[in-house]
Amino acid sequence: MPQRNFLQYLTVTAKGLAMGAADVVPGVSGGTIAFISGIYEELIETIHNIDLGFFRSWKKNGFSTAWKQYNLSFLVALFAGVFISIISLAKLITWLLEVYPILVWSFFFGLVIASIVYVGQQIKNWSIGIVIALIVASIFSYFITIADPVGSPDSNWFLFLAGFVAIIAMILPGISGAFILLLLGAYTTVIGIVTQLGDGITTFNGTLFLSALTKLIIFGTGAIVGLKMFSRILNWMFKHHKNITLAVLTGFMVGALNKIWPWKEVLQYRMNHTGEKVPFIERSVLPQNYDGNPQVLYALLFVAIGFFTIFLLERIAVKKGTITLENDPPQKL
Repeated sequence: MPQRNFLQYLTVTAKGLAMGAADVVPGVSGGTIAFISGIYEELIETIHNIDLGFFRSWKKNGFSTAWKQYNLSFLVALFAGVFISIISLAKLITWLLEVYPILVWSFFFGLVIASIVYVGQQIKNWSIGIVIALIVASIFSYFITIADPVGSPDSNWFLFLAGFVAIIAMILPGISGAFILLLLGAYTTVIGIVTQLGDGITTFNGTLFLSALTKLIIFGTGAIVGLKMFSRILNWMFKHHKNITLAVLTGFMVGALNKIWPWKEVLQYRMNHTGEKVPFIERSVLPQNYDGNPQVLYALLFVAIGFFTIFLLERIAVKKGTITLENDPPQKL
């Protein structure tokens, strides 16, 4: 693993800030940002190498040697940036969703449409099997979006499940962790927890901080378990069935567009952890059937802004010659 000086670690933290900002927004993948900034392979390899051998190395060679051997300074610098960015942006996203829901969801809708185009373009050899895989994945994903939630997004086991599944975003370019959370119906809950953590820190409210931190630890534990379980499977799938894998990912996003359709009708409410009444089951409606101002022109504008955000990120990646989905993933996952 490369050795860095203090300024180089600050650069790593800056890249973490960019990754954190991407992870908050559905449709933009933190993994894509890692690709663009040139740290993806090191990140995946470092995470994959972490195991109980760290403690054996610590006992045998000392803490400093074990720390360097497992490249933990890199992880600390990177995730410090990710953490700061998510804490900073979560409150803003929460406020925007409350005040400008149609415009925010329209922006997310444009991001995901662009991600569909981006991932779909990487399928090089189309066949009947590839088309069937895409269609089946789209239908499966759509029915997930209209199914009743499997549990309350506030429950601990559901947070663990959300972290377990959302970690796919760290392994796969083009898939956003926030997008996975949206599909599960856990996005606003997780963003709310992060916002509470930030509020607990800024207001020195220990009870609020510990409550939010406990839930984030549960979510993070699910993510760690998921990363270990998914990494080898996904690496094998990309090596041996890349086009089908990409078709499934594309279909997964196509079907899930229903989840982020800007105009919704609330069918059922639930009480969240703070006792507030929040939407629980919703269905998509046409703008003319929306109960309120549909803001169609502004919505279209923000769809376009979201779409071209991904387009510009892709152009930056191509210009810098970084890895895309067309390349094989890192050999050691």
